[in-house]
Amino acid sequence: DNVDVIPAGNGIMHQINLEKMSPVIHAQHGVAFPDTCVGTDSHTPHVDALGVIAIGVGGLEAENVMLGRASWMRLPEIVGVKLQGRPQPGITATDVVLALTEFLRKSKVVSSYLEFFGAGAAALTLGDRATISNMAPEYGATAAMFYIDRQTLDYLKLTGRSDEQVRLVETYAKKAGLWADSLQDAQYERVLEFDLSTVVRNVAGPSNPHARVATADLATRGIAGPWRETPGQMPDGAVIIAAITSCTNTSNPRNVIAAGLLARNANRLGLVRKPWVKSSLAPGSKTVALYLEEAGLKSELEKLGFGIVAFACTTCNGMSGALDPKIQQEIIDRDLYATAVLSGNRNFDGRIHPYAKQAFLASPPLVVAYAIAGTIRFDIEKDALGTDAMGRPITLKDLWPSDAEIDAVVAASVKPEQFRRVYEPMFKVSVDSGTRVSPLYDWRPMSTYIRRPPYWEGALAGERTLRGMRPLAVLPDNITTDHLSPSNAIMLDSAAGEYLAKMGLPEEDFNSYATHRGDHLTAQRATFANPQLVNEMVIVDGKVTKGSLARIEPEGKVTRMWEAIEAYMERKQPLIIIAGADYGQGSSRDWAAKGVRLAGVEAIVAEGFERIHRTNLVGMGVLPLEFKPGVNRKTLNIDGTEIFDVIGERQPRAGLTLVINRRNGGRVAVPVTCRLDTAEEVSIYEAGGVLQRFAKDFLESSATR
Repeated sequence: DNVDVIPAGNGIMHQINLEKMSPVIHAQHGVAFPDTCVGTDSHTPHVDALGVIAIGVGGLEAENVMLGRASWMRLPEIVGVKLQGRPQPGITATDVVLALTEFLRKSKVVSSYLEFFGAGAAALTLGDRATISNMAPEYGATAAMFYIDRQTLDYLKLTGRSDEQVRLVETYAKKAGLWADSLQDAQYERVLEFDLSTVVRNVAGPSNPHARVATADLATRGIAGPWRETPGQMPDGAVIIAAITSCTNTSNPRNVIAAGLLARNANRLGLVRKPWVKSSLAPGSKTVALYLEEAGLKSELEKLGFGIVAFACTTCNGMSGALDPKIQQEIIDRDLYATAVLSGNRNFDGRIHPYAKQAFLASPPLVVAYAIAGTIRFDIEKDALGTDAMGRPITLKDLWPSDAEIDAVVAASVKPEQFRRVYEPMFKVSVDSGTRVSPLYDWRPMSTYIRRPPYWEGALAGERTLRGMRPLAVLPDNITTDHLSPSNAIMLDSAAGEYLAKMGLPEEDFNSYATHRGDHLTAQRATFANPQLVNEMVIVDGKVTKGSLARIEPEGKVTRMWEAIEAYMERKQPLIIIAGADYGQGSSRDWAAKGVRLAGVEAIVAEGFERIHRTNLVGMGVLPLEFKPGVNRKTLNIDGTEIFDVIGERQPRAGLTLVINRRNGGRVAVPVTCRLDTAEEVSIYEAGGVLQRFAKDFLESSATR
């Protein structure tokens, strides 16, 4: 009775939560209490902007809760982020969040709870705050809170919440000490200070969301530079995808309206997007279409190729679809450096599109500008985007709308009735027809989308010895869940593509790795399938070679990663992964943990873990171990020929010993930290994972009845 199911195609869950679902303060049975949210996606902190504690967890942790256990975590570090100043004219919330992401990642806030405060925070609109909170996983924080204040109330009114609900939020927040004024004297374990007035126009890239580059510096950084347009050819650095996408930016009306106004100005001056650019607009909410229509800007975006393609995650999650075959062939034939520019939150190598070698995050209006420019080599601040009727050059400053115009259009065009019109029918309760449905799923043995999983069979049903483990991969810093289990389009020459072809699927129906994650036979073949993977064990002609590659030991044979996994599975060889810092950044993708466990990986030793991926590993019965400070794969001269053992009693944060057995007979004992952080995690790990823990509890409780 307390479950709502939102049909597909209605938007992105985080934006729906922000615009409709979260009441900020609940009132049930005469009791008022603050809203909280635990979501199976790393961007769940989006609603932290409302003053709601919302955190993302891995699907395996959520599965654990659905099966009746608690969600546990260690008390986090609480960090205050004091925002000072105001953004300069022409600076968007995207520019602010890209600068903050760089600053906070450098400040090492992984797994911390942040609370933004200060005069700068007070001046930000709720939409601007939401853009900042949404990017929490990109700077590594668990939560990114703003307090409840007048901006919160104005936003609740704007999005169609009832007057009664708005009064409840104000009254409760003031009485309970959650109102902004109550927090002026808050004490934090650590305070970071950031001046909003220092932010300039930015992009992030070409591979990480925290790799910020000022647009004015693109030329000096070697990204932009002199280029010449050759008729009939794409340029070097061609922007093959330009997408206004993701809840990060489309939940902020100022960002979307700014893009529409820039498009209008470009249309008036006769500018067009380059023919090789695949452009799209994919808002996270249907309200975006309504207020763009109201402002007369929907058609302006459509004229430049930014028609609405979906209300969903698209390009940001590698769902751009196919390129024009001629464009794709030219990229292949000329080995072009092709790129994507998107208003998303992630740009990891290989994520956005198989033929976009790299990707840049940018504000929605900048995305439109790059679609007109057609190449990332373009100096977007100085170069001419075209000429007007008088032959005068048109540059970005000629198109960029003023803050006053953006604010005026937002005030006139974004209305509460638009949100009510979208959300009231979406959440209407339907009457149960009384039809009886079996609670048991009828597995289809040949499905490539939902197949009976093997979690009770083979290696997963057996004990993990943590002895005699060979490395499947030795990896550098910043390995993302996209490296571990990509979500993008499946290519015919990949292990998964070959499997789907054998199953009789035509290439145009391969879809993406993300859509096939209910079929372990497809999803297993995605393990380390990223073409940009750097496995330091794979050395060809004296150099480490990029690709989905592995080296089978003890033979020393270099093969495709899936062939190596198959060989080790056949031998029942226990495996280990050795990695650098910030292991598991990015999406809370279960298969980043499931894939390695099914391959026979028993432990992962890294310099540090991102929180959600670490809990997913525990949920699959994979042991996360952390090197002590100053110790890593390089100081230990690990080359992949070694055999590893783990010794010691596994307790929360206990000291264990990693024994390295060298090929020459040498033996090194290395102290490591057990990253089972709570007694609950130890319990889950020792059982073999979430499902095994549930099964044991169920059988034990059944036996005592």
